[in-house]
Amino acid sequence: MHYRELKIPGAFEITPRQFGDNRGVFYEWFKQPTFADAAGRPLDLAQANCSVSAAGVLRGIHYADVPPGQAKYVTCVAGAVLDVAVDLRIGSPTFGQWDAVLLDDVDRRALYLTEGLGHAFCSLADGSTVVYLCSTTYNPDREHEIDPFDPQIGIDWPTTGRDGTPLHYELSAKDKAAPSLADVVAAGSLPRYLG
Repeated sequence: MHYRELKIPGAFEITPRQFGDNRGVFYEWFKQPTFADAAGRPLDLAQANCSVSAAGVLRGIHYADVPPGQAKYVTCVAGAVLDVAVDLRIGSPTFGQWDAVLLDDVDRRALYLTEGLGHAFCSLADGSTVVYLCSTTYNPDREHEIDPFDPQIGIDWPTTGRDGTPLHYELSAKDKAAPSLADVVAAGSLPRYLG
């Protein structure tokens, strides 16, 4: 596996080594010892999630209260998504910035996001299947959203799908009503950067 830290501290792109033959492909998509060496800490697992999305579905920006927060290790086992990490940690040198990784069923990369980072993705193909390993269980009272189209963050969302057709964004009612980053900062509900 190859680990590359993104411009957002605490976010890593993980590219597995794939072994293929006439039967198909085998690869390790998560391995605790090499992950802990790269990230400087183990990933404690408390929950695994799976979402299946049509092309144009946009999920996020989501984050959890810290502590305890929720670290995520995300991959796309079918289809393709643009997966985005957003630094929401007050005091971080990259606060309000984002970085993205293409997760798909070709390169089979994964994205790790430490606690305090926001997470979002846009599906680039029908049936895009994303699986998440999470460090804590889902708690709706501690989960929040920020507008994925907030110009202050400025995520450059794709406009065409994997097959070249135009994307028409679909969001949940909760994500459509999400506040701006400025509103969330004013409310004082973001985590602090611990360095």
